[in-house]
Amino acid sequence: MIEISYSPALEKKFDERLIKSTILTALENQAAPKDATLSILLTDDEQIRSLNRDYRGFDAPTDVLSFEVHERDPETGSLYLGEIIVSMPYAAKQALQNDHPLEAEIQLLVVHGILHLLGHDHAENEEKTIMWAAQAKILSKLGLSNIKITES
Repeated sequence: MIEISYSPALEKKFDERLIKSTILTALENQAAPKDATLSILLTDDEQIRSLNRDYRGFDAPTDVLSFEVHERDPETGSLYLGEIIVSMPYAAKQALQNDHPLEAEIQLLVVHGILHLLGHDHAENEEKTIMWAAQAKILSKLGLSNIKITES
């Protein structure tokens, strides 16, 4: 199950089919368990800034945050990977800076978040090389091989 929710601060919804197909492609590419579930929150800069401050110690907005859980639902037995939070205004700014559509930026951020939920990181150069290669492979499967992967 994929749960997509929106901050009340956002004025319009995003194409949920695009998000879900991106998630499924990323999970399949990474050989995630078939019963894996996750949540996505599309929000604004203010809320993501607050979360970034409270959980990571950075008092600034960011593009995407991931909160890994990896627990089994006692009722369904499915594996809950965690939650991904995406700032829509931040994503829009990055899409403009990198000269690609907002939809492509959201897909990149969702893929990035999923990779974090699955244990990838980019704090060290070796980890970053592996994670960026995985992102590029998934983006290519999504028809987005032209998307630049940058760090905010």
